[in-house]
Amino acid sequence: MTDVRIRDISPRLTFQAQPAATSDKVELVNRLIAAGVSAVEVSSFVRPDLVPGLADAAEVFAKVDRPPGISLECCVGNGTGVKQAIDAGAHVAWFLLSVDAGFSAANSGRGIEDSLAVLERLRSIAADSELRLGTYLIGTWGGPTGLPRRPSELEPILSRLAGIGVTDWILADSFGYAAPPQIRDIVTYAAGFTGYEHLTVQVHDSRGMGIANVAELARMGVRNIDTSLLGAGGHPAVPGAQVGGVCTEDAVQLLELMDVDTGIDLVELIDTANWFADISGHDRGFTHHVGAVPRVAGDPRPERGEFAWPTASNSQTS
Repeated sequence: MTDVRIRDISPRLTFQAQPAATSDKVELVNRLIAAGVSAVEVSSFVRPDLVPGLADAAEVFAKVDRPPGISLECCVGNGTGVKQAIDAGAHVAWFLLSVDAGFSAANSGRGIEDSLAVLERLRSIAADSELRLGTYLIGTWGGPTGLPRRPSELEPILSRLAGIGVTDWILADSFGYAAPPQIRDIVTYAAGFTGYEHLTVQVHDSRGMGIANVAELARMGVRNIDTSLLGAGGHPAVPGAQVGGVCTEDAVQLLELMDVDTGIDLVELIDTANWFADISGHDRGFTHHVGAVPRVAGDPRPERGEFAWPTASNSQTS
């Protein structure tokens, strides 16, 4: 049984900001899948003149392995992108919606209201296909320059999303504003609109709080968490910005020691992280440097601790 599904976003988040051979992108996705990662954000179907690093998205989707039970996912920004995602056989597409007005205009050239109108049109396109359409909420906890966001400030956007029938959401701490109390407050608030089973939380580590937030999400019983191998990532409009997710290998190590199953082979994941460091130049995190915590002899998982999932009486999951 898998207690937490880790979705690795490093292929999209890394290569949107730096060039790489298509073969390396395909190998990264295949290595992640072989290590047991069951959901991967492979690429984005966006304008190649704006994000040239992902211009080969369709080719990558055509070449990656597709074993049963794996979800190959992407980002989209308009109807053309949704149609390309459908043609490529993507399982899930995530619309790039920012909840910060300034960043929305800079990132997509649209305000929040215009973006929501676009998303409503995209839903009708996806409805005639097998593609599942959800949406990012970029900057859920605030940023990149403004104050941290209170839960109630999200109400107009969350209500609108629920109203148009887009109920799968990625709550992204895109700028690393949140510590565990803020994680708990906003996730709990958002779940009131769509349910915990429809939420993915994307943890970034810009300010060093990412791994603590992963632990908090596990304690809450959140099942879907986004991370990035090596903490890799960047933004094409902000060269050099530290926008990578929390390191997948560090998160998996933490969850194993909390006795939370991810279904991922940590040793194989570390091998993949070290390979990826050589080809990408990214080198954040700890576990790939020092290795996994030794396992108890004869036990394929670390010794059980005192961590336990919330019971029906105290869990907020549905």
